[in-house]
Parts: sequence; C-alpha cells; structure tokens
Amino acid sequence: MWTVYKKEIRSFLSSLIAYIVMGVFLLATGLFMWVLEGSTIFDLGLASMLVMFQLAPYILIFLVPAITMRSFSDEKKYGTLELLVTKPVSELNIILGKYLASLSLVIIAIIPTLIYYYSIYQLGAPVGNIDTGAMWGSYFGLVLLAACYTSVGLFCSSLTENQIVALISSMALCFLFYQVLGLFGEIQWLNAVGKSLGWFGLDYHYYSVSRGVIDTRDVLYFLGFSAFFVVSTKLVFQSRKW
Repeated sequence: MWTVYKKEIRSFLSSLIAYIVMGVFLLATGLFMWVLEGSTIFDLGLASMLVMFQLAPYILIFLVPAITMRSFSDEKKYGTLELLVTKPVSELNIILGKYLASLSLVIIAIIPTLIYYYSIYQLGAPVGNIDTGAMWGSYFGLVLLAACYTSVGLFCSSLTENQIVALISSMALCFLFYQVLGLFGEIQWLNAVGKSLGWFGLDYHYYSVSRGVIDTRDVLYFLGFSAFFVVSTKLVFQSRKW
C-alpha cells in the first residue's frame, strides 16, 4: 500500500495539478475572508473563520474530483492497470494507497489556512478572542468531509477511462450528498421522511462536528460513508475479471 501511496504522491507533486489545487483553494478562501467586500471578517465584525468553513466544502466539490479523476481513469486509458495488479500488492492496498495519497494532497492544501487562524487570533479584541474549540472542530470536520469526497472521486474514476466523465460524475455525486439531501430536510410537506433523508446528507454531520463537540455518531457516519465507496471501488475494480 505504501509503495502505491509514495508513487501517487510523487506523481501528484511532479504535475501542475497539485499546485493548482492548493493555489485555487488558498486563493478562493483568502479572497472571501479578506478581500471581497461583504464577506470579509472585517465586514462581519467577528473574530471567526466561519466564512472559510462555509465556503470550503463547495470549493472542495470541484477540487477533490480534479485530484482523483485520473487515479484509475489514466491506468485504464494507458493500459497500466493490469501491470499494476501484477505487483506484489493486493487490490485493496492499491485502492487504499491511491485513496490516502489523494486525501493527503487535500490535507496539504488545507494546512496553510492555519495562517488565517493565526491572523484572526492576533486581530481579536482582546488578542486570542476566538472560539478555538469550534475552529478545531471545523478543521476536523473538513478533513472528514474531504475523506468522503475522495472516496466518491475514486469510485467515479474506477468506472471510466475518461477523466472528464470521472470529474463531472464525482462532482455531481459530492454535490448530491452534501447539498441536495440536506434540502429534503427543509421541505415541510415531506415531514419525517425529509428529515430522515437530510440526516444522510454530508452537510448535516459536517455542521454538527463544526460546533466543536465531536459526536461519535457523526464520526462513524463519515467513516462509514468513506468505507462504502472504497468497498464499491474495490467491487468495480474486481469486475474487470468477470
């Protein structure tokens, strides 16, 4: 698994994709937090990173699929998949290696935003007047959310050899699970059914963790969601033998 992981990391860092992803993420969050009028922390008058944590899930819907779209699509397109499976590594380890490498790149893109936290910490009145618990909870939730997006992206990449198809389908699925399911909970005439569907939405659990109180149910949901798509990827991976 670690051999695949290191191979994927080297591949990412030797291409422009990694640097574009990190640059776009930092630029977008930075603009909304500090520059664009109406959404900056100065306009809100709060020592909080709320703007970034509300915006980041939507940015990642575009960026995570851009990272994962070539994971298996390229292997299929260039015929290197069969060569990969001849190596002394199991199919699950191949999938996990690619999964962890993609997730690591997303986390690397998120880490520099700690500069924003330090800046807000210093700008607070008095200094340090920021809800640190909610901030760390939000970071934890964002990593768990990125893990779910990554699992969806790998699954979609395993279905096709076309990177664009993998990109669009994974973006659509991520948006469905993050935004659309949550909307059902707000439709009054659906009553309990809508609330039940809303509970399955990624946004419900993301905002729950972002409050700074880590609920085991939320963590298990994220882990179960990621595991489901990783296992689904493995089933698609094995279907080539049928």
